[in-house]
Amino acid sequence: MKKLFVAVAVTLLVLVISIVSFLVVLYNNEGTTVNTSPTPINEVSNTPTLNATNPSTPTQYTYAVIQSYPHNTSAFTEGLVYQNGSLFESTGLYGMSTLRRVDLITGNVLQEIHLGDQYFGEGIAIVNDTIIQLTWQEHVGFVYDKSTFQLLRNFTYPTEGWGLTYNGSSLIMSDGSDNLYFLDPSTFQIVGQVKVHEGSNSVQNINELEYVNGEVYANIFLQEKIAVIDPQTGVVKAWIDLSGIQNTSGFNSEMVLNGIAYDNQNNRLFVTGKDWPSLFEIKLVTQK
Repeated sequence: MKKLFVAVAVTLLVLVISIVSFLVVLYNNEGTTVNTSPTPINEVSNTPTLNATNPSTPTQYTYAVIQSYPHNTSAFTEGLVYQNGSLFESTGLYGMSTLRRVDLITGNVLQEIHLGDQYFGEGIAIVNDTIIQLTWQEHVGFVYDKSTFQLLRNFTYPTEGWGLTYNGSSLIMSDGSDNLYFLDPSTFQIVGQVKVHEGSNSVQNINELEYVNGEVYANIFLQEKIAVIDPQTGVVKAWIDLSGIQNTSGFNSEMVLNGIAYDNQNNRLFVTGKDWPSLFEIKLVTQK
């Protein structure tokens, strides 16, 4: 009888302990929400955070000139694209802005249209059978037929227009700040943006752009260097130092490096500048 009483007492004690433990867990978890939503993959953040603790530093490149080609010294280069054997170039300045197709070998202008005197031409990108061209402070962009240069439509955007490139799904635009904007290529609405940075330091004056093998190459206004940017994060992965590529002695202060084009079929990289007499095919050389 005594053993039976002890057994019953032990059983009741275990039961009480179990109930108390359950109530403690229930109390601690009250108000907690479990997130069952999947985490977006490769989503462009509209509010990126500067990565101040990233221990990696950008790769440093210089260059070797593979070949130089003539470039029109009246071409105030603001946008440059290479496709299927042709260079397409946007030139700036009020009253002188153009869209042109240029022969790489001779530098001769093969096709050209002039913008109205109220427009300052800026970056360009090719999307399928069209050419998209920005203007500087007019908040207006133009869409042309790639073959005929016939104007198909125009569109507006809220920022200044500087550089433009296309990654196969979105247009990527710069406005001279540290921002890269992602635009829907059909509606031209801004669908995302990232801030360009090296460590905790923002990189300003992002200018002419080119999309090269998953990265954005960007001229930095008034500097002889190109930033290689991860478009998903805005992190500068590398710098290309182009110091001395063009003898600019005697040039005015506006005749700066500006213009990047990539031949993805033959893996050729071209650079030039505003009113420069030469366009250069270059190879990147890692600095030691």
